[in-house]
Amino acid sequence: MSTASALATPPLPTIPRPVRVVIGESVCIPPEVVDLDSFCRWAISDQYPERGRFSFLHGTLWVDLSMEDLYLHNRVKTQFTIVLGALVETLGLGIWIGDGMLLRHSTADLSTEPDGMFVSYDALRSGRVVRVEGETSNCLQLEGTPEMTLEVVSATSVHKDTVELRELYWQAGVLEYWLVDARGATPRFDILRRGPKGYTATRKQTGGWNKSNVFGRSFQLVRKLDPLGDPLYVLNVRE
Repeated sequence: MSTASALATPPLPTIPRPVRVVIGESVCIPPEVVDLDSFCRWAISDQYPERGRFSFLHGTLWVDLSMEDLYLHNRVKTQFTIVLGALVETLGLGIWIGDGMLLRHSTADLSTEPDGMFVSYDALRSGRVVRVEGETSNCLQLEGTPEMTLEVVSATSVHKDTVELRELYWQAGVLEYWLVDARGATPRFDILRRGPKGYTATRKQTGGWNKSNVFGRSFQLVRKLDPLGDPLYVLNVRE
C-alpha cells in the first residue's frame, strides 16, 4: 500500500438534506418543515395548501388529499357539531370547535386538526389550553390539552385515527377521545376514556348509549334515512 493511499482521508458520510416535496400540482411541502415547530409555522403561513389535510404525528408528516365523503364523514361530524355545540353553549361549559382548527401539543409531538374538540372555560382560564394568535388573526391554533376530541374514521384515516391519534391524544392528556366509524350498516361510536396506561372504551349502556364524564350526559348515535333515502345520523342525548 502506498503512503498516499494509507494517509488518504476517508470520504465523509452523506448527510441527508431536507428536500422540497411536491404532491400533485397543488401541494408543496417546503424543506424547512422538519419538526413540530417548523410544521406549525408552515401551517399558519400563506404557503399552507388550501386543499388537503395535514398532521404532524410524532415525527411523521401525515398527508391526505382525498375528498371528504358526504354521508360517511361530513354529515356525521356535522351532527356532532350541531348537538355538542348547542349543548356546550346552553350549559355554558366552554367552546365547541369544529374541524379546521389546529391543535398542538408539544410534549406529545402532535399537531393536527380534529374533526371536533371541546375546550372548557376553565382550561382557557388556567392556561391548560392557549390560543395562539397569528399576524392577521386573533387565533389560528390552539396549544395544550382540550377535554375532548372527536375523529370520524374514513377509508384513508383508519390507522391514523384508531392507532396513532389514540396514542398521541392520550399522551396529550385528553380526557375523552370520541371515535366514530359510519362505514358499516350500523355506525360504531365509542367514547374512549383516559386511563393510566391508555384509553379504554366506555361500557355501553342498553341501546348503545355511551356515558361521557366530560359532559355529564349519555349519547347515542343512530342511523336513519332522510326523505331522499340517503343516510342521516342522529346524535341523541340524555342525562
